[in-house]
Amino acid sequence: MAQRRLAGIFARKSVEQMHAEHEQSELKRTLNATNLVLLGIGCIIGTGIFVLTGRAAAQFAGPAIVISFVITGTLCALVALSYAELASAIPVSGSAYSYSYASMGEIVAWVMGVLLVLEYGLSAATVAVGWSGYVASFLHDLGIDLPVGLRGAPGTPILDFSSGTQVGVGVVNLPAIIGIAGVTGLLVLGVSESAFVNNIVVAIKLAVVIAFIAIGAFYVDPALWSPLVPAAQPPPPPGASTSLWGEIGAALWSVVTAQDTGRYGVPGIITAAATIFFAYIGFEAVSTAGAESKNPSKDMPIGILGSLIICTILYILTSAVLVGIVPYTDLNDPAPIAKAVNQIGLPWFAVLVKIGAIAGLSSVMLVLMYGQTRIFFTMARDGLIPPVFARVHAKYKTPWINTLVVGVIACGFAGFMGLDELANLTNVGTLFAFAIVCVTVVYLRYARPALVRPFKTPLFPATPIAGAVMCLFLLMSLMAHESTRNFFVIYLAGGIVLYFAYGMWNSKLGKGITVHGHEDVSQAAHSKISD
Repeated sequence: MAQRRLAGIFARKSVEQMHAEHEQSELKRTLNATNLVLLGIGCIIGTGIFVLTGRAAAQFAGPAIVISFVITGTLCALVALSYAELASAIPVSGSAYSYSYASMGEIVAWVMGVLLVLEYGLSAATVAVGWSGYVASFLHDLGIDLPVGLRGAPGTPILDFSSGTQVGVGVVNLPAIIGIAGVTGLLVLGVSESAFVNNIVVAIKLAVVIAFIAIGAFYVDPALWSPLVPAAQPPPPPGASTSLWGEIGAALWSVVTAQDTGRYGVPGIITAAATIFFAYIGFEAVSTAGAESKNPSKDMPIGILGSLIICTILYILTSAVLVGIVPYTDLNDPAPIAKAVNQIGLPWFAVLVKIGAIAGLSSVMLVLMYGQTRIFFTMARDGLIPPVFARVHAKYKTPWINTLVVGVIACGFAGFMGLDELANLTNVGTLFAFAIVCVTVVYLRYARPALVRPFKTPLFPATPIAGAVMCLFLLMSLMAHESTRNFFVIYLAGGIVLYFAYGMWNSKLGKGITVHGHEDVSQAAHSKISD
């Protein structure tokens, strides 16, 4: 028995079976191409642009933060093309988890599921922390000051809104917990209602971002863009080349050896690119909506690529205006865009920016939590995690217990963990997952050449290979942080232990069972499973 189960850890679920399960899904199909584009935008524009951009410019890249956005946007474009092909060929819930199950087998799918918890569940907590900062600042503008201890995770320095000096340390981030709780309740009610709210919120935050670009452009001081790439700190070791190519070589070596890449210069641009990678997380969330899309083969590639293109353009323009208004050394602020608006003397617009940021971050939490629950739903249907995660509410037709569990866990991280730690861990998990997706595209092209692909990744195999290499490159730069590296290694090892303790023994694929609705059907009668 044990030997048979061990032999099945690389068993693959056939694409035909996934299509069959998709056709008989109990989830309502209410999302069209426009909904999916807005779903992607709703998830992408959030903490990355409203919070982390200022930190990345101040600490790492300076005005060259624009170059960092181009680097990360290029990487995400390569990955998005791979996602679009897989989403059109395998239009089911579960995102990269399902794609891995169909290509490289159950154990790889499990690892992908573990990584996606960092990408979605932990990412939602990260966004909630950024949301909390804007909420506290907005309430301060209204004359309401939250107690210092309720504004941050334990030990987090809490700064004065005006002077920027430390006024205490956090005990629990109460606004972040409230934000996650509110999103959880909305998701329990239903995805169509959630999509309606998301569309409204996306319109608000797009209006704010575009207004900041349009108005802020008149207040840009071009002198603040110079030098575009500040001198690297600390200086190169004695004997090292100070030429551009020498600096690039030093940065590459620092990344490969998992050492701190430093501040400013080319190493700083690379570190900033890895940091603001969080700003792009979200376009692939569209791929989790396959079971609720009206025409997934056509609409999901549109949703993935459309949302990424729109957000990349907005990011580059926003960062250019931001560092053109405020000196980059002053941008290490929890609300950098609001600070820029205050600096140009438009306090009324600063209030609108905060409202837009609060609304925008709310929609990001919504989409990330949605993605995490749908991944758990799919894993539970496969038997890899307890079946309670696949239980659908009789009235709302949503995986309500799943949603509540995810919400409680996300509340814990949001309330008791700091922004930087959460962002780094999310980026590590996401980059690892993206690399596997790119490899999956290459594998399926050769293993299943006849598979119907309404959308094909261009310039194959160069595009997915380049995407995988860039993901691993940025991943190594994040691994330079010892705390991030240690947490990730322990977390991944713990996840693999859980698979061998529970998932392997309860896998429906391993038992020869496929799922249709709530019924378990024997493999011989109704499924085609690849060994």
